[in-house]
Amino acid sequence: MAWNEPGGNNQDPWGGGNKGDKQGPPDLDDAFRKFQEKLNGMFGGGRKGSSGGGAQSGSSSGMFIGILILAAIAYLWNAVYTVDEKEQAVILRFGEYHSTVGAGLHVYFPPIEQKFQERVTELRTYNLLQQMLTEDENIVEVSMSVQYNIDNIQDYVLNVAKPLVSLEEATQSALRHVVGGSEMYQVLTEGREVMGVEVRERLQTYLNSYGSGLNVAKVNIESAHPPKEVQAAFDDVIRAREDEERAKNKAQVYANKVVPEARGQAQRIIENSNGYRDEVVSRSEGEADRFVKLLTEYKRAPEVTRERLYIETIEEVLSKSNKVLVDVEGGNNMMYLPLDKIMQSSSNSAMPSKQLSTQDLNEITNRVTEELNKRVNSSRASGGRVSR
Repeated sequence: MAWNEPGGNNQDPWGGGNKGDKQGPPDLDDAFRKFQEKLNGMFGGGRKGSSGGGAQSGSSSGMFIGILILAAIAYLWNAVYTVDEKEQAVILRFGEYHSTVGAGLHVYFPPIEQKFQERVTELRTYNLLQQMLTEDENIVEVSMSVQYNIDNIQDYVLNVAKPLVSLEEATQSALRHVVGGSEMYQVLTEGREVMGVEVRERLQTYLNSYGSGLNVAKVNIESAHPPKEVQAAFDDVIRAREDEERAKNKAQVYANKVVPEARGQAQRIIENSNGYRDEVVSRSEGEADRFVKLLTEYKRAPEVTRERLYIETIEEVLSKSNKVLVDVEGGNNMMYLPLDKIMQSSSNSAMPSKQLSTQDLNEITNRVTEELNKRVNSSRASGGRVSR
């Protein structure tokens, strides 16, 4: 039941009591006075005396003690601090390094001690856009970003007064050194990745020499292009280089196509020449070997060998002739042997639907040769001759 409801006995928490039918807001001065009296009672302020001076003295002492309590609470409130998992804090005592604290709840005592709290694992980014002079005395505009974090918070706090300013100046110095040692074509094209690595290494060297406690994680060369005033001319140069590369690629493709074909043709000609050489050498060796064997046989039986050579030669010659004329010396008759007609008639009579085979031709040739041999033998006695 509320204190001001019917039956609530009008128990005013501010000690207002029953003021009749009117229930207005509490008197703040009276409430503050009662609070001071309670503080005086707690800290030995005593009760109010009969004189006004004693009451005023007790009230002043109680207020002073309250202020001290509030100041102590505020001091402790500021002295207690929390360090996150990503953070570290450096504590200086009388201006000298005392300790480095990690994650958790900690207390320090200002002004005796000072606290410097930073995020050490967070990657921060510094962006730079500047115009620089290359080795071949051309101006390029380079845009880059540096990702870094605090590697040693003690060095970061104590060694350098303004570590971020040192980072910016060291970045500009490293970039100018690398760009100044490179040609413009390398900076604008494929040399940007290599340039980023070189800038990072040089920048980290500078920061380590300063003792800044910063670690450079990565350097990105985002863009590199000539000034806007000469951009069109450089675009023409780049297009010309691209056309040159395209022409080289086409020539290389054509060379890759033609050269293997030429090599194949050359190898085929070489193989044909080697085959022809082997054929001629083998045939020559065979002929020489046959001649040696024939000479041996001739030495053993000259007449028989001579007769056989004559017959084989006549057979070879007549096999390529269509007509043979035989003239007998001392006679008026000349025998005419139409071999083509004989072969045709034999072909029509023996095999009307087929052509003569090699065996049939050899048989016909042998018959003609036998007939010639007979007539030659008969004509030798009378001095006859055979003409073709």
